[in-house]
Amino acid sequence: MIETILSHYEITKDTMALIPARQIHYCTVAIEPLQQHHVNQLTLTMIKEACLPGGSTYDGRRLAVISQTGAQNKVPIPINPMELIYAFPTSSPSNPDCIWIFYTHVKTIKPHPKQPTSSLVVFKNYHEIEVPVSLQVLQRQMQRTSYCMVRFSRWEGE
Repeated sequence: MIETILSHYEITKDTMALIPARQIHYCTVAIEPLQQHHVNQLTLTMIKEACLPGGSTYDGRRLAVISQTGAQNKVPIPINPMELIYAFPTSSPSNPDCIWIFYTHVKTIKPHPKQPTSSLVVFKNYHEIEVPVSLQVLQRQMQRTSYCMVRFSRWEGE
């Protein structure tokens, strides 16, 4: 089977997660409900590029979240609030192993059955990924992102 490697990936409402991959030909696996893409771009590069069509830079969005929520580390990013595209990092975004999880696709997070320092993120389509971060850290990231969504999104009726 020939594998297609994308040189560029555009984050959309279908993006569920961006997972770093240390492969020769690609850097990231972009997970969507019906497929996975191997992409020759770093996760943070894709996140930064995706903020621009939503009306701001990554740094601008990060500073706005810090200002509105008080979060200083592992800040959730409102990539495109009008499209309800919000993502949160599992570690420092500068960490090459940082996974980005897209909030609206998460069904639940549960502890890893064999590794107490890892968790399983279960998406709404029941796809699971293992994340080398504790359940408590991921739950806090979900709460931060939820609060961020309330602060930055225009809900129907407003």
